[in-house]
Amino acid sequence: MFEENPICKLLNIKYPIFQGGMAWIGTAELASAVSNAGGLGIIGAGHMPPDLLRAEIQKAKRWTDKPFGVNIMLMSPFVKEVMQVVIDERVAVVTTGAGNPAEYLPALKEVGTKVIPVVASVALAKRLVRSGVDAVIAEGTESGGHIGDITTMALVPQVVDAVDVPVIAAGGIGDSRGILAAFALGASGVQMGSRFVVSEECIAHPNYKNLVLKAKDRSTVVTGRSTGHPVRVIANKMTREYAELETNQASVEELEKFGAGRLNMATHKGDVENGSVMIGQICGMFHEIKPVATIIEELVGGIAAVGERVHNTLK
Repeated sequence: MFEENPICKLLNIKYPIFQGGMAWIGTAELASAVSNAGGLGIIGAGHMPPDLLRAEIQKAKRWTDKPFGVNIMLMSPFVKEVMQVVIDERVAVVTTGAGNPAEYLPALKEVGTKVIPVVASVALAKRLVRSGVDAVIAEGTESGGHIGDITTMALVPQVVDAVDVPVIAAGGIGDSRGILAAFALGASGVQMGSRFVVSEECIAHPNYKNLVLKAKDRSTVVTGRSTGHPVRVIANKMTREYAELETNQASVEELEKFGAGRLNMATHKGDVENGSVMIGQICGMFHEIKPVATIIEELVGGIAAVGERVHNTLK
């Protein structure tokens, strides 16, 4: 299975399954486990300073001999230094968000790094493909964390039709059914973040994981639409206070200040009432914490049965 898959061939990985590059919890522990299990593990650089990112990359290199990636937020205050780190370390794959990586492409390609940006629209996908990226991740609004406003079901096939590079589907994919659906939409692979939050190797605080396990289909809300940087999180005291600020027309600066540090508060300190618990709408599907290897084995192992069920409905 997947021997001829374009993403697997491009990146030299066994399965076309990316782990989302989640800030604070997409660490070397999680990334190396996903890569060892046959997928593409991704370290989430977030706003990491360069020295910390280098340490994470070097840990991942010790823990896996398989390809792994780094996700870089182009709005990070350390973006230039972080890009230099991944170039120095010759990281196999860089995924990017919140901007255009075009200025960094020549240096990344010179060391053999594949560049795969996250896109939330057809227009952005087309523009980035023209700049020379290797593939794109079409991420629907169902995702956790920073989101666009088009659903995965609507976005993925339109991006597939618009570009001539492989497309990875993201947003609302949590099991074998979602993977097969992504392939049906024309994607060559999938990216999953929320599914790996409730893995044994994810370093998120137990309170964070437990809140995700208790979540239902309508447990998430979106904050920050008025700032232009909407974020999907589980509803809690923080989101209610944020919504009140937005209702009272607080300035972007006030809202950004209110939200600063909230993710770390939840992921590392375990304050899931006042912190930002970023997770996708698919969270209601998860009911137990498992090792990454088991998660990927179940994901891949279930595809054939789902395909057979679909085939039977067409008879």
